[in-house]
Amino acid sequence: MSLEVVIGLEVHVQLLTKSKMFCRCNSDYASAAPNTHVCPVCLGMPGVLPTINQKAVEFTIMTALALNCAISEYTKFDRKNYPYPDLMKGYQISQYDAPIGRNGWLTIDVDGETKKVGIIRVHLEEDVSKLLHRAVPNGESYSLIDVNRSGVPLMEIVGAPDLHSPEEARQYLIKLRSILQYLGVSTGNMEEGSFRCDANISLRLGENETTPKVEVKNMNSFKAVYQALEYEAKRQEKALGEGKKLIQETRGWVDETGKTVSQRSKEYAHDYRYFPEPDLPPLMLAQGRVQELRAGLCELPEAKRDRFVMDYRLPVYDASLLVASKDMADYFEACLGTEEFKKLSDEKGAKEISNWLLGETNRIINATGIDINKLAEKVSPARLCGLILSTHGTINALTAKDVLEEMFKAGKSADEIIAQRGLAQISDTSALEAEIVTVIKNNQSAVADYRAGKTQALKFLVGQVMKATRGRGNPAVINELLAKKLEEG
Repeated sequence: MSLEVVIGLEVHVQLLTKSKMFCRCNSDYASAAPNTHVCPVCLGMPGVLPTINQKAVEFTIMTALALNCAISEYTKFDRKNYPYPDLMKGYQISQYDAPIGRNGWLTIDVDGETKKVGIIRVHLEEDVSKLLHRAVPNGESYSLIDVNRSGVPLMEIVGAPDLHSPEEARQYLIKLRSILQYLGVSTGNMEEGSFRCDANISLRLGENETTPKVEVKNMNSFKAVYQALEYEAKRQEKALGEGKKLIQETRGWVDETGKTVSQRSKEYAHDYRYFPEPDLPPLMLAQGRVQELRAGLCELPEAKRDRFVMDYRLPVYDASLLVASKDMADYFEACLGTEEFKKLSDEKGAKEISNWLLGETNRIINATGIDINKLAEKVSPARLCGLILSTHGTINALTAKDVLEEMFKAGKSADEIIAQRGLAQISDTSALEAEIVTVIKNNQSAVADYRAGKTQALKFLVGQVMKATRGRGNPAVINELLAKKLEEG
């Protein structure tokens, strides 16, 4: 039996507004003491009236436009009813049959191919409170509730079931988060909960037959999404192979065990008893304002990638990695505007910067857990270009990697570190010839191999000279002098 994995993603995005969705409470809840950013509206007190956050609506329109959606002229808010401890009112103000945006798409690149993935809808709602579960020494447990998050503007992006592998799902989320960060509507931070994903996964048995949808929750990283979907696809396939019946349910991903566990049967839309929110008027979205927002959209990742390829002659792969993060793309272009970059006279200067950003600079960022903006406080675009310039004759590439580490730690320029540590490259032929003579004398076997036609032996001998000069020898000069010396016999 041929089984095809079918995946649809529902992404919840906290919007970067100053106040909450339906009241004027500060939405910056993360660093606040519990239950301090609250008011009668977000506490769900009887008799209060919500008001609509205009900026949240505009952020949602901007996102829908960037995702190629049609924007509704008429939209409204609805009550989604369900009982859960983190839902103060017993219902959530959301949107049901009249979302702000619908019928859009985005593209992803997987295995060298571009794939179009549908966006069913983009709508706006409010976030719920946060439950904190605690255990006590006697084995009992209890839960605390922090209402600060309740009412924070939450945008939901419902993707079509067009994804057919965990890797496609991961690439979809990376692309979507990148678009949101470019627009400036959300931080897109999965660890902090501002970018949350639920995945619906089933198996297609034939042309018109699929297994019941299973919703997977509690995934707080791209890696977790990938692993959870990979596990769930195998679990469902194994169950079918054993003749077991699959049911529509919600399962939670457990990072520690690498498994999904059943949480509850999956609700259908009618279970929520949607009805129009009586305390909020319908919204008529003026098309003139929609067009203003469209005209004000920033350059999005795909357009920036294409420009980098065209203007800077970067490979598509390099450009795609650079533009995945708006901050990284901005840092790259800031490098190109420095006086130091103008001294990199050869046409490959942009590619050199790209190589350093995607290589050693990225390594430091990943190892330290910072972002490019934090690194830029120590290693500005001008200083990075100054370091790259120093590899054109002052120091070699290996030494430059050490210098970059020191620049990040000490906040000094490459020139300062090179001078203080005496790292300048040795290009003086007389000094290098003395080391070459010693290396030839101490490595007669390698010399014999080279003279017997084994050219790889030359690399070994060059390495020995570099070692003797503590990495400061000019490799090009060493190669030339060493080859000449060996030919002389």
